[in-house]
Amino acid sequence: MATKKPNRGLGRGLSALMADVQTEEEAQGRETSGPRKPDVVIPIEKIEANPEQPRRDFAPDSLDDLANSIREKGIIQPLIVRPHPSKDGVFQIVAGERRWRAAQMAQLHKVPALVREFDDTEALEVAIIENIQRADLNAIEEAAGYRELMEKFGHTQDKLAEALGKSRSHIANMMRLLNLPPEVLDFVRAGKLSAGAARAIITADDPVALAKRAVAQNLSVREIERLAKSGDISRPAPKSAPKTQKDADTVALEQSLSAASGMKVSIDHKDGEDRGSVTIQYKTLDQFDDLCRILGGDV
Repeated sequence: MATKKPNRGLGRGLSALMADVQTEEEAQGRETSGPRKPDVVIPIEKIEANPEQPRRDFAPDSLDDLANSIREKGIIQPLIVRPHPSKDGVFQIVAGERRWRAAQMAQLHKVPALVREFDDTEALEVAIIENIQRADLNAIEEAAGYRELMEKFGHTQDKLAEALGKSRSHIANMMRLLNLPPEVLDFVRAGKLSAGAARAIITADDPVALAKRAVAQNLSVREIERLAKSGDISRPAPKSAPKTQKDADTVALEQSLSAASGMKVSIDHKDGEDRGSVTIQYKTLDQFDDLCRILGGDV
């Protein structure tokens, strides 16, 4: 009987290397407490991209901006590379392919690098981590990164939260988005729906129809939530009931009761009716005791 391969847990790829992986914003866009010093400076022609790199799309405008920054400041944060698995004297990028591409556009001949001895699994793991740390990542890309780390490397949501500096609820909520239909995911990728709006759509009977309406009418998250809860997305989006303006006599009475009790008093009277409510807010337990004595007639 085959022996089940144990999960590596938080291995070198996810824990120790978090110190090496910084976002490109930290690397090129602002001052930091101190970027990592490179192990070596490598001729740019001796570096190759990793064909298993999970990131495939590099926006030309964004690369242009990074190349301009590199021309002015150089590469502040080193690339992370490993010795090429099949070519002597050549290195393969583990993290920092975008910086490498921009450096070529800036016509740099050499780039700073941290050299690490990674196997194929660890190299992929660190590449996914770097992608998750990107500031321009959309919600679906982020969620897919979490799922890859969990499915391929056996990490739990708790361990990911601890290592990546995220809350467990954030990771769980992001991963829930992957349950949406592909058409809705495309809206999020394109920036037409926010992550919050997409989460509100998850519970709808027809997520695609609600997503299309949300995009067409620029609905707020609250409006989407109400439509999803109502079960009838063809009806007008329910609006919050407008707050009624209190008359001067009611406001004066609130102020008088607040001054007499030392606590905030709010009166909500139903127009045209004889009923309503009085809300008294206390800030300390001593105020609460005073309120109990007043209501109990012990004054």
